[in-house]
Amino acid sequence: MTLNQLVYFQTVARYQHFHRAAEELNISQPSLSRSVATLEEELRIVLFERQGRNVRLTKYGRVFLEHTEKILKDVAVARTQMQQLSGNEGHVDIAYVFPLAAHYIPHMVRRFLKKEKNKNVTFSFHQLHTAPLIEGLKSEKYDIIFGSYVENEPLVQFIPIIHQDMVIITPWDHPLARRGKATLQDLAEYPVIGYDRTSGLGKYTRRLYAIHGLAPDIICESPDENAISALVEEAFGIALVADVEEIHERNVHILKVEDENLVHTVYMAYLKDRYMIPAVKNFIHFIHKEGTKL
Repeated sequence: MTLNQLVYFQTVARYQHFHRAAEELNISQPSLSRSVATLEEELRIVLFERQGRNVRLTKYGRVFLEHTEKILKDVAVARTQMQQLSGNEGHVDIAYVFPLAAHYIPHMVRRFLKKEKNKNVTFSFHQLHTAPLIEGLKSEKYDIIFGSYVENEPLVQFIPIIHQDMVIITPWDHPLARRGKATLQDLAEYPVIGYDRTSGLGKYTRRLYAIHGLAPDIICESPDENAISALVEEAFGIALVADVEEIHERNVHILKVEDENLVHTVYMAYLKDRYMIPAVKNFIHFIHKEGTKL
């Protein structure tokens, strides 16, 4: 059974006449008759009965017509969607770490959609830690992800997009705040609010502590700077965090780490050598060009 056979059958059913259906389809009447006869042989059922020069659907032909119309409608919908995806319209599945959810991702997507050629692109948004982001990317659940760099992922292209200074935040009346400066070693002297250990920044900060021989008293872990700074604001502890917009909106003191130049890099990542629709390629190009300017 072919798609052409279904179209031929539907057309004959509509006209109830082989000659008129053949004219509509721009094929010869014998070719049309052979196609319908072959379809009947395959189905092992009679679809049409002759009434003089006309034909009419049998009871079973009417049942088959219902299925045919549903199939052809689904094909038309699929064709339209594929045509949209192959143009500047399309859908992009992006996923990113929690710290990018408050400002970076919404802002960059909105800027992308403001360009006339991108206005009909749609997005799905997902927030996860870096490890499940990578797995989702490799299984093609996501088109593009934003998170930490992961070693030994030869299928994944990582592009650095954001370089974040690491700072120490304290409650407003904390001894370090009154002193006006802080070092990495100070983290060993006070309770610390840490990042979730499974997150990219959680792994980064823990590696940092190990390299410098520090064993801070991490009293709890949180997924992002908004949650961490909220706890610091209420004097649960101090924290080493990325210098992002959210911490500046809290009543906390922000101290540069004086003895180290600590920078955390956020990457955009996508699969190498995989087919991408134009909408995905355009968004990657946009982030390449504009995404490092924030």
